Amino acid sequence: MSATRHEPRARGRLAALLAPPLLWLVLAYLGSLAVLLLSAFWTTDPFTSDVVHTWTTDNFRDILTTPVYRTVALRTLGIAVAVTLLDALLALPMAFFMARVAAGRLRRALLVAVLTPLWAGYLVKAYAWRVMLGEHGIVNAALAPLGLHGPGYGTAAVVLVLAYLWLPYMILPVHAALERLPAHQLEASADLGAGTVRTLRSVVAPAVRPALLAGSVFTFSLSLGDYLTVQIVGGRTQLLGNVIASQVTLDLPLAAALSAVPVALVVCYLAAVRRAGALDSL
Repeated sequence: MSATRHEPRARGRLAALLAPPLLWLVLAYLGSLAVLLLSAFWTTDPFTSDVVHTWTTDNFRDILTTPVYRTVALRTLGIAVAVTLLDALLALPMAFFMARVAAGRLRRALLVAVLTPLWAGYLVKAYAWRVMLGEHGIVNAALAPLGLHGPGYGTAAVVLVLAYLWLPYMILPVHAALERLPAHQLEASADLGAGTVRTLRSVVAPAVRPALLAGSVFTFSLSLGDYLTVQIVGGRTQLLGNVIASQVTLDLPLAAALSAVPVALVVCYLAAVRRAGALDSL
């Protein structure tokens, strides 16, 4: 009976504790998204560039009918997918070695090495890659003896740099999933005569699949919204972020309509990975 009497009081304290952050989330995040969507239906005075609160769907029609916007949107989506796949391919062997092979000090040193890039500033890392990818950078110097040339500045450079920037967000959830994988499952697979490939496919892959999807939420969404990396190493490449940034001062409603595109893509992606239970690994 005592526990029953104290239960409403405990719920009240919990509600009072959670109310401020939830209110901030609703006002600052969901509220800003609502204002963004609302302003996408406004228009701009062609002479003064002032926002006119006249309801119209012209901005969305322009996005759907203008070839350059479709091209930029598809390019942005393709780069986000490429970055996610590249990070997954790099994270799997690295996380497996850290979680199942390395031990003691080596494991801790590798974990620190993965986390260390997160302590450096975004712009510092991006500009460091700009120097390395330059004509006289270390990438061309390393490939010159092989008769090869680096990617220079362009789409390939954007994918490479974004994959480097977001790689820790893919390694960490995969590493955590592999650490939770019971060793007796791997031993049982070997005792039953399964080879390395069969063990990876039947035991390891199901365990890391939700973690990979969870990590892909970060790599995919962060790549969709990025616009600084493409300005630094992208050359003439244009992504949605660049187009939105250039339209903010010229045509704010159009910029808002363009911003709705990556938001819609992320929402669709989250809905897809949620069905796979990936959000439980975040």
